[in-house]
Amino acid sequence: MKATEQTIQQVERFINKIAQKFPAQEEPTLFTDIHVRASQDSGDLLAFDDDDQEITRCVVEQWIDNQEENFYDSVTLILRKQLKNMVNVVDNLGILKPYSFVLENDDKENVAELYLADDNTVIIGGDIMKGLDEELEKFLDELIKE
Repeated sequence: MKATEQTIQQVERFINKIAQKFPAQEEPTLFTDIHVRASQDSGDLLAFDDDDQEITRCVVEQWIDNQEENFYDSVTLILRKQLKNMVNVVDNLGILKPYSFVLENDDKENVAELYLADDNTVIIGGDIMKGLDEELEKFLDELIKE
């Protein structure tokens, strides 16, 4: 699914609403992650804190009654791209670092890590440890040969 201009604007407003709830402060005191839930049926895009308290919500019209099998993969790409584009906003929330944006499905199951901010380290999506198992096994095999 390719995001429409309207979808991009709705996601941008959604992220800005989150930022309004957590304005930048010299001494952030809140410790939380942002849990984002996207609904394939209703098109709802919701944000929650660690205590499951709703932060904000919006409806992404393009996502209403979406029947695509790879819905969450598409949503993940759209959200990651917009978070990356808005890094100056997202990385300066009034939340103690490290914090992350996590995508969840309707059943509150973790679907994808969208964004992780930790002081000067910012990780935007993707599997950072990809291929680590193979590299570790190769290293151990070579170590055993010696």
